Amino acid sequence: MKHVVSVSLGSSSRDHLGETEILGERILVERRGTDGDIDKAVALIKELDGKIDAFGMGGIDLYVHAGSRKLVIRDALKLLRAAEKTPIVDGGGIKDTWEYRIISVLERERGIQFRGRTALVVQAVSRYGMARALVEAGAKVTFGDLAFTLGVPVGIRSLGALNLLASIIAPVVCRLPISMLYPTGQKQQENRPRFGSMYRANELICGDFHYIKQYMPLDMRGKTILTNTITVKDVELLRSRGAKLLITISPELNGRSLGANVLEAILVALSGRRPEQLSEQDYFDMLDRMQLKPRVEELSSP
Repeated sequence: MKHVVSVSLGSSSRDHLGETEILGERILVERRGTDGDIDKAVALIKELDGKIDAFGMGGIDLYVHAGSRKLVIRDALKLLRAAEKTPIVDGGGIKDTWEYRIISVLERERGIQFRGRTALVVQAVSRYGMARALVEAGAKVTFGDLAFTLGVPVGIRSLGALNLLASIIAPVVCRLPISMLYPTGQKQQENRPRFGSMYRANELICGDFHYIKQYMPLDMRGKTILTNTITVKDVELLRSRGAKLLITISPELNGRSLGANVLEAILVALSGRRPEQLSEQDYFDMLDRMQLKPRVEELSSP
């Protein structure tokens, strides 16, 4: 049996353990939160290094997109360097491949159209595949990176503007503590409505659910949520606020959709290779063999 552990900077209250079978192989999937404590995460990785098949790096990305460049987040290097024997991934391989493809899959196989629809991507520099696919599908996209990451209530309206701003700001931002950039620890349980005009102006709300949830308004009537790493409680929260449709992009395990970092760690474990030895086509091939399908769930009546 393969053993995959996601070491997350998120809340330990979201921890889980479960078994699944993928491509004929049993896999034990575990998530361990460290409540925002990077030192604790590093210690846990060192403790498990060499004893499991792959790590997922949760609650933090290794890098962000700034146009054609990928800039490394300084705090993520501490986790990366702690794993000397066991492969460790942050989900970037899934975000750059499957999350890009998911939009065309939803159009072709589920009849969900994006052309002309308004969409908010709460943070695009870390979900660039999804952001690019929405633009290519003809959606009217607002990128919320300045608001949801830095607290500046300004929407970005084009990929060109996003890339330009990211190339200027990201080299500085990537050096900041991750707690200033992303909800970690107990902050993942908080909801403080903010940036209401951005939510109201867009029919589709897309991206990391921790960002979506952190500032989500009380009224989400008519909204379609395109996200990942969502629990049963998160689904009930969306339903209670009137959200219309939920789309998650990865398989479920014990009532929770797997995070991108977990899914990528599973693929690495199954491949028996190091992440740097896997190409985008390798990821596509394995995902195709898994016959991975997005979950589409009606949350409320029209």
